[in-house]
Amino acid sequence: MSDNYNKNLANNIKSILSEIGENTQRDGLLKTPERVAKSMEFLTNGYDKDPSEILKSAMFAEDYSQMVLVKDIELYSLCEHHMLPFFGKAHVAYIPNGNIVGLSKIPRIVDIFARRLQVQERLTDEIKDCLQDTLNPIGVAVVIEAQHLCMQMRGVEKQHSSTTTSAFSGIFISDEKTRAEFINLIK
Repeated sequence: MSDNYNKNLANNIKSILSEIGENTQRDGLLKTPERVAKSMEFLTNGYDKDPSEILKSAMFAEDYSQMVLVKDIELYSLCEHHMLPFFGKAHVAYIPNGNIVGLSKIPRIVDIFARRLQVQERLTDEIKDCLQDTLNPIGVAVVIEAQHLCMQMRGVEKQHSSTTTSAFSGIFISDEKTRAEFINLIK
């Protein structure tokens, strides 16, 4: 196995396994601390990236002034309260104001913010704010629909529940027709 992992994190995982009553010398668990360390490093790699720089790397001057929508963007994150996964899809729209961005950059910024310990409400706002602050569009709309394992596996144990959050700026707040068009397009 590669030595490319945080050894301190792996040692802490080994301690956790021991604390819950596992035999860390058991064959199936020998490399688990290293695997979990690598997994956690991947699942939280959003801290190492600047989403506004990603957007700026693919901004182009363009007179297009209608809605740009990227929908059904898969997202996977970890709830900051229990460090259990939540997952679902994001729908992100903006109305350009002289600049457009390469379409692949929108899912990338969703991933960057999702690859941090999160709550869905903040994730929704961070995506909106990043697009608004970086592109300065006429408006931004973000809707996230997600299932939270912290609600499904533990706590209230409601396996079929999902959570929807939304965040809007600019014309998506001030113009009901624009907002309704966005909502209709993501249905």
